[in-house]
Amino acid sequence: MSIWSRISEAIAALTSGEGLSAVFDRLRSPPERSVAFTIAVIALSAKMAKADGLVTRDEVTAFREVFQIAQADEAGAAKVFNLARQDMAGFEDYATRIAGMFADDISALGDLMEGLFHIAMADGVYHPNEDAFLERVAEIFGLPDTDFKSLRNRFVPDAAPDPYTVLGVAADTPMHEIRKVWRQMVRDTHPDRMMARGVPEEAIKLAEKRMVDINRAWEEINGGA
Repeated sequence: MSIWSRISEAIAALTSGEGLSAVFDRLRSPPERSVAFTIAVIALSAKMAKADGLVTRDEVTAFREVFQIAQADEAGAAKVFNLARQDMAGFEDYATRIAGMFADDISALGDLMEGLFHIAMADGVYHPNEDAFLERVAEIFGLPDTDFKSLRNRFVPDAAPDPYTVLGVAADTPMHEIRKVWRQMVRDTHPDRMMARGVPEEAIKLAEKRMVDINRAWEEINGGA
């Protein structure tokens, strides 16, 4: 059964009158967590689209790049997106429920934030409302400020990414400590680790760009030492 079929089942299980946010309380353990992760990205993307005022074709394409939606499953994904946009619950309520669902693994919340940044930057523009939205979601998730800055530095092309910010370390951090951080990030980016956190197989390609970025940052720091 595809993840989209399981998502449809989760939505169909909602009793009359409940909003989409109620789904998150039902999906706390594997294998449902992979369903929850996907619903979370779709739902928060829908709320983010409201933040910047429109949904572009680039953003839709970016979402398909991450989740590889088959044509037969497009209606299910669209249904989740539209339910999230129409739901009276605000994005902070969504983010709070999602944070509770993944409270035992903040790394999964970091994976989710990475997906949101990928979609936000699909049209090549980082809208101030998107920045405020993502910063608030990261705050609700309890994501360390260094992690949020690392994501923003990697995805938003204001300037060349600062390698220390990408790795979440200070420029005066001893080299052996930076090496430890880099190695841990490489381990955490391994597909097996990500799947264990509840990241669906369809979204593992999120890690490809991350691995390139963290290795480039390490090489730049190590080569300049």
